[in-house]
Amino acid sequence: MQAQYKRTDRVAEQIQKILAVLIHKELKDPRLGMLTINEVRVTKDLAYADVFFSVFPDEHAEQTQLLLSNASSFLRKQLASELSTRITPKLRFRFDSSLVEGQKIDTALAGHRIAGDRQNDEPYGQE
Repeated sequence: MQAQYKRTDRVAEQIQKILAVLIHKELKDPRLGMLTINEVRVTKDLAYADVFFSVFPDEHAEQTQLLLSNASSFLRKQLASELSTRITPKLRFRFDSSLVEGQKIDTALAGHRIAGDRQNDEPYGQE
């Protein structure tokens, strides 16, 4: 019988939880802004972990990615002390633009709905 979750999924979930706390408590850089760890994907050999984050305001995404990349060795060392794995993955931080793209789609749909409602408000025969 197969396990419900792959080992890499369990490790990724654990890394996500630990990193969220570490970044919040250990990195005191005010340039980070409001940061959220959205997802972590770990390679099968546990060599690398791609950490997807979002930040508010999203204009600071590049700066935040650079700050996190510079702090990756520190975060990896802290992570190693809390993980129960023989190998601690190297961290690669990636900006998750899906939230920004979703917001753009929501805005476009809301504008389309408003325009459609205005058309429906006009009495019949008057255009």
